[in-house]
Order: sequence, then C-alpha cells, then structure tokens
Amino acid sequence: MNSISLSIADLLNDTEYGLDLVLHAGERGVDHRVHSSRIQKPGLALTGYTEHLHPDRVQVLGNTEISYLRQIPGAQAAINIAKLCQYPISCFIITKGLEPPDILRDETEKAGIPLLVSPHQSSTFISLITKFLEERLLPTTHIHGVLVDVLGVGVLLLGKSGIGKSECALDLVIRGHRLVADDVVYVKKKMPAALVGQAAEAIQYHVEIRGLGIINIKNLFGVSSIREKKIIDMVIELVEWDPDHEYDRLGIDDEFYRILDIELPYIRIPVRPGRNLTSIIEVAARNHLLKGMGYHSARELQEKLMARMEVRPLGDEVE
Repeated sequence: MNSISLSIADLLNDTEYGLDLVLHAGERGVDHRVHSSRIQKPGLALTGYTEHLHPDRVQVLGNTEISYLRQIPGAQAAINIAKLCQYPISCFIITKGLEPPDILRDETEKAGIPLLVSPHQSSTFISLITKFLEERLLPTTHIHGVLVDVLGVGVLLLGKSGIGKSECALDLVIRGHRLVADDVVYVKKKMPAALVGQAAEAIQYHVEIRGLGIINIKNLFGVSSIREKKIIDMVIELVEWDPDHEYDRLGIDDEFYRILDIELPYIRIPVRPGRNLTSIIEVAARNHLLKGMGYHSARELQEKLMARMEVRPLGDEVE
C-alpha cells in the first residue's frame, strides 16, 4: 500500500481542484486516511454483496445508487447499509447534490464514517477527485541540485556544493535555455514512469551565484527563461577532476541514476579549469535526443571499427 495518504479533511479543504465537498455526517471520521487514487462505486455492496469492497478507496454514490436505496424496503436498506458500515470505509461521497437518505446518514454518523456531498455530476466529480488524489498521493522527494530545460530535455545537475552547478545554469539561461529550479529540486513521481521536478515556492526563479549573490532569473531574462516544472530526462553529475581516476572516454555503456525507483540516463562530467561545462551539457542534451531517435554515436563508431578489424581472406589483400 502507498505509504503516502490524505485525510478526509484534506478533501474538504480543497480549493484548487473544485471538489466543493460538504460534510453531512460522520464528523468523527474526518481524520480517516485515503491511500489509493482509485475510487469505487459500491453498487453491489449496497445489495449486501461486499466481497469485492475496497474500504480504503473513496466510495462514490451517484443517482443510481441513491435511487436504489430509496426504492428497496426500508428494513432491507437498513440491514445492507449497517453491514456496509461495519467496514473501515474512508468516506462516502454523494454526487449531483442529492440529499442523503436518512438511513445512510444515521448509519454513517453512528459508525463515524464521513458522508460528503458534491454538486458535480458523477462523471465530472470522479474525474476531479481522481486527478486530485493522483497529484497528492504521488511519491515525492527533494534533491540538492539544479534543474534546467535544455532543448526540451530536463537536465538535473548534481554535484557537491560550490562545484559550479548554478553558474552552469546561469550560462545555459544566457544561451537561451530555461531554469526550473536551483539549490533544491522537489521531485514528484508521475505514473507510470516519469519524474517531474520543480522549485520550492519560496525560492522559485532565484539562483545563488557566489560572489554575486542571489539573482532573479525571471526578472533579469524574462518569462521565456524559466519553467515552473519539467520532466527530468537525464542526470549529469559534476565531479572534481581526479588525475588518478579513469573517466569514460567512449560512452558505449550507458549508466543510470535511480530516483524514486525510476532509472534515468546518467553522465559524470569531471570539472577542471579550461573545460567549457555549459557546452558539454548542451551537447549531452543533444546527444540524449539523438539516442531517443535510435542513434547512438559511440556504438555506431564501435560497430564500424569492429567491422574493419574483421579478418579478411588472404586473396583480398593482394592486388
């Protein structure tokens, strides 16, 4: 089960997604947790068949379910709803602004299960709450680094403090690329296998340049120089040059960097005076785009060299 969860109070307090929920009963259960972004319409459960009920999901009752409860005999409805409320259900939500049946209101109040009502049509509400839950329940983390958009490629720059990540980002912005985040990158996992990075709200659009101080990229270079969020496509780590270390000079074997269980293409670039890191990062982004189109320069060269090194028949060497 997803370790990230939301309370029913979080649903009630939403102002961004327009859920427009009103609590009608079960106030004791507003601290119930929702762990899944999937919802359930418990039509069969209202008939007494609860074998496939998922209590951890939000239970949505539309016009069909409410009409069914109003049409069956009151005694039978009471039995079915009482049986349903024995489960640790996170909450019931009635759509279309329908008035909750008294028996449902009474049983949810007794069991401490929140009963909420939304004015939206069922299809509209399901779309809204699914988007809300998917956004809020996604795994997240934060990384010390810089995220830039280089030619449409989300490049996450890593490296120890003071190695030059922010200076590289500034140079890339001057070349026409776009800053997403500096210093702290908040990363959210998008299903099925994408990572989206953005800046902390308090320091958004700002970059710290040692000796210069903190500057606002948006104010200096305009709105075309920034992005609020970007999918992370590759990771580049800047490391201090070590003369005793053997660095990759061919690039035949691809390396990967794991974030939130997703592997991203990874490149380690040694830093030393005289190396134009901005150009290297820009070329790395271009090369990433080529690889995405199925063109791998290093492997193509290797294949050509291997083909030329093949042993030829003796007669082919004599004119």
